[in-house]
Amino acid sequence: MKKLALILTMVFSTMAFSQETAKKVAPPEGKALVGDFYGAAVSTDAEKKAMTTGQLEKKLKKEKKAQNITVKGKVTDVCEKKGCWVTIESENNEKFFVKMKDYGFFVPTALKGKNIVMEGNAETKVITVDEQKHYAEDAKKSKQEIDAITQPKEEVRFVANGIKVVQ
Repeated sequence: MKKLALILTMVFSTMAFSQETAKKVAPPEGKALVGDFYGAAVSTDAEKKAMTTGQLEKKLKKEKKAQNITVKGKVTDVCEKKGCWVTIESENNEKFFVKMKDYGFFVPTALKGKNIVMEGNAETKVITVDEQKHYAEDAKKSKQEIDAITQPKEEVRFVANGIKVVQ
């Protein structure tokens, strides 16, 4: 009898844990309103000193890495699965990829189309075909678009410690 009770307890515990884990798969709820922040808070001083995405691109052409910087831009895409990455558009309509530091926070899909300021680190990096396809699948691109990815490419990557929605 004790064994049966132990087995049932383990089964129900596993089911409860599985359901709790399943709830965490979707991006967080929220409307991404001006002033909302995700991850570490972005200070007002940092917000005032934020560089544009174009300035970041110029900096990375010289240095290849930039540590503890603040960048502002417009979100053009958000990971539909977890909210674990965003794409930012630069002034010259180029896009660059932003991941959350250590997957320590996620953002709502409502962040798409919003202007943000983010603090973190950036670098120019070569992205493999497999990694590009993985993120294209996350973005729910068509099979045709995913199959068209056949070459590694160099792009700007940003790892955000914190993101704040701004005007």
